[in-house]
Amino acid sequence: MIQLPQNLERARFLTVAEVAGQLRVSTMTVYRLIKAGRLASVRVGKSYRVREDDVDRYLASTYTQAG
Repeated sequence: MIQLPQNLERARFLTVAEVAGQLRVSTMTVYRLIKAGRLASVRVGKSYRVREDDVDRYLASTYTQAG
């Protein structure tokens, strides 16, 4: 049996389309963020999966306060 690190045991992985929906951007924008290394992901076959925590981390790192 494969032993997963604790931080991955309950990780929720999202598809590129789900990430795009959450961020309200196109799927192409998500692919660009992944390719640029700004959004962490894992490759599963020919598609990518992004941990929900990594989406939150990306949003927090790009947050700017309006005003």
